[in-house]
Amino acid sequence: MTAATEATLTPAQTAALIRRLTALADDEIVLAHRGGEWTGHAPILEEDIALANMAQDELGHAGLYLGLRAELDGSDADRLAFFRDADGYTCARFVELPRGDWALTMLRHFLYDTFEALWLEAATRSTYAPLAAVAAKAVREEKFHVQHTALWVERLALGTPESLRRLQAALAELWPHVGQLFQPVDGEAELTQAGLLPELGAVQARWQDLVTRHLHGKCGLTLPTLPTEQAPRTVHTSHLAPLLAEMQAVARQHPDAEVW
Repeated sequence: MTAATEATLTPAQTAALIRRLTALADDEIVLAHRGGEWTGHAPILEEDIALANMAQDELGHAGLYLGLRAELDGSDADRLAFFRDADGYTCARFVELPRGDWALTMLRHFLYDTFEALWLEAATRSTYAPLAAVAAKAVREEKFHVQHTALWVERLALGTPESLRRLQAALAELWPHVGQLFQPVDGEAELTQAGLLPELGAVQARWQDLVTRHLHGKCGLTLPTLPTEQAPRTVHTSHLAPLLAEMQAVARQHPDAEVW
């Protein structure tokens, strides 16, 4: 396929690409906040640091996605992150659910990081060169996240009856929402056909195979059936607004502050 540039995108393609980049960034921002809630509270100091670093990586990825959006529409990443209300966010419910216990945190990261690693790997072949470059940069970090959380999920599953119970309970809570990660934005089919974005169906098939082999085959967990229908990304749980209020408090109290 012919390589695409900002100048060759049609208005419809530009609008759809902005929607996808924003959805990806919103997932990262909210998941990073949930990870950051463990700072000072993780089971061991080493994991406290590791999860904080992972949250920082996710924010970095959000910055990359919003940087690509800025090239398309001139938007400001900080304004988008800190001055949109919950009804303006397009994150999946999966990332906005409460922090939960350690089992839920590690499982949520494993499920999300596996999705993002596969999506980024496919996006390195995008005909839109700026996206391919960003994907090549971010995928290395995301593969490390998958390795880290996969080991934790295995450790919890094969640990004690209580850790296994908690992990199975976390799976029951998260699984109904995970399909939203594979929900296309309006106009995404055209971008996929043009080679600009990965084909979500193919990413989901690989994700489900890897997740099933790890969670069921290696860890012995019982996987529920994925729901066939998902709420749109603009319909959120009651948990998102309080999360954003906390995350955005300083920026909104001092909207004209500058970093020196």
